[in-house]
Amino acid sequence: MAGDAGALLPAIKVAALCGSLRKGSFHRGLIRSAIELSKGDIRGMEIEYIDISPLPMLNTDLESNGTYPPEVEAFRQKILAADSVLFASPEYNYSLTAPLKNAIDWASRPPNVWAGKAAAIISTGGSVGGAKAQYHLRQVGVFIDLHFINKPEFFLNAFQPPAKFNTDGDLIDEEVKNKLLKLLLSLQQFTLRLQGKA
Repeated sequence: MAGDAGALLPAIKVAALCGSLRKGSFHRGLIRSAIELSKGDIRGMEIEYIDISPLPMLNTDLESNGTYPPEVEAFRQKILAADSVLFASPEYNYSLTAPLKNAIDWASRPPNVWAGKAAAIISTGGSVGGAKAQYHLRQVGVFIDLHFINKPEFFLNAFQPPAKFNTDGDLIDEEVKNKLLKLLLSLQQFTLRLQGKA
């Protein structure tokens, strides 16, 4: 592991969103691992997991004179305060999940709080590990003015030996953790470049 990666760099805040609402989700396990890495192997990065499950389904009838329901406004403020975004995106039917798309849509309502931010995507699953969902999410990012890192990409086949996760959904594969670390370092550098700090 990198140990002293990110030393002397300005601190950035990363909002981490999980497209799966399941408690034992491997995607939540990836976020937990990312948070752990940010505390021990990366300096200058703070990752906060933001729960999207309280958000109501998008309905503009819930908006009133430019204001939003409390849980929506709280979520929007978290995104607004972040320097960049980490999406843990499962693939459902060749696309991103309904809860994640719902969260994206709420935060894109005027004013769009995604605009101008750096972002990265991590996915796991069978076969190619969520690749189709990632590419669909990148398409969505074009319209809401998110700027995704291009490399490294992170697709993980969760079911190919050796075991990648334990029974609690925690990431246990050290090689995969190192790949995740490289992605986080790339997100950090790209965020700082976008902000003119690197």
